[in-house]
Amino acid sequence: MELEKIAVIAEREVALGFKLVGIKDVFISYGEEGAGKLAEIAESAQYSLVIASDSIRDALTTSALRRFETMLKPIVVFIPTGANEGKAESVEALAKRILGVNIQNVK
Repeated sequence: MELEKIAVIAEREVALGFKLVGIKDVFISYGEEGAGKLAEIAESAQYSLVIASDSIRDALTTSALRRFETMLKPIVVFIPTGANEGKAESVEALAKRILGVNIQNVK
């Protein structure tokens, strides 16, 4: 079985944390520059999962955000960073958007 590749695009502190837990493909980038890196990585078709900081999501156009949120490969997940903690997507909303499962009803 082939292992799927994961990429992380985030601010330095967040990126280094993922690197410490063993993710090799970590890119330190944010905002508009990070949005460009996200597009580049998504188009490369090398990764199954891309984890990006919410500063990248904020820099995307509405149509680009919709495209990344609905992609099947790679799956793009935006994670909250300290700057935008109040705007964090709940785990339930994230699971429903990505997996199509309402985890509040799972027992």
